[in-house]
Amino acid sequence: MNLSKLKESRLRKKFNKILLKLQDNRAVPQKEILTVGILTSESFSSAIDVQSEIETILALNNSKLYSFKKFNKLDEVSLTCFSEKDVNWRGNFTEPNFKNFLEQPFDLLIGYFDHQHLYLEKAVLESKATFKVGFSKVNSKLYELEISTELENIEQFSTELKKYLQILKKLKN
Repeated sequence: MNLSKLKESRLRKKFNKILLKLQDNRAVPQKEILTVGILTSESFSSAIDVQSEIETILALNNSKLYSFKKFNKLDEVSLTCFSEKDVNWRGNFTEPNFKNFLEQPFDLLIGYFDHQHLYLEKAVLESKATFKVGFSKVNSKLYELEISTELENIEQFSTELKKYLQILKKLKN
């Protein structure tokens, strides 16, 4: 077993342990949504402009996006991407800009990925956002609201999200 697999295994155990401690009956805060954080993979965010699509449909302009990108020594350091190298052996994020992103108390955090992904799930779990939304195929314990749609159909996702946020009175009509 190589070191990266050992690190991932250890991180998965810690992640599952924290996830078990989460309460199943979380209260939905009644605060109106003004700030949005988006977590996605770099391959998807480079193909579709998720941030502008979400801002347009939700009629908000205060959003921030962070993407997971597989580590490559030859790539430049990015202020909007994190990698598996930004997580230490204890399972803590070490990159300062990303830590600041996770510490921000967003009114809404969108986990825009539709399959289990250890590093993105860990980021959603560690985020200080008050209301978390994601895809139903990922992990039901992470989100207060799950939407079942295809990843490539961002317009449908955003429209459904807007509809449910209006029902919950978190967005103005």
